[in-house]
Amino acid sequence: MSSTRETAGSQRPRGWLSLRQAATIYGVSVDTLRRRITVGKLPARRFGPRLIRVQASDVEALLRPIPTIGTIHARHSA
Repeated sequence: MSSTRETAGSQRPRGWLSLRQAATIYGVSVDTLRRRITVGKLPARRFGPRLIRVQASDVEALLRPIPTIGTIHARHSA
């Protein structure tokens, strides 16, 4: 499993993360991740009877900011 510690200029973690690791890295609660898993918006895998893991890339995609009119106009005028 990959490291989840971030330092200045480091890349986002890759690979499987525990819900606690993902919540800490991405600034959301474990309950938020569990709700997204329950409704099918966040794929997850169970490793054993209790251990749930998510792919860092799936969490990143789920939490990617939605462009607003202001950011779209800023990109086009730059």
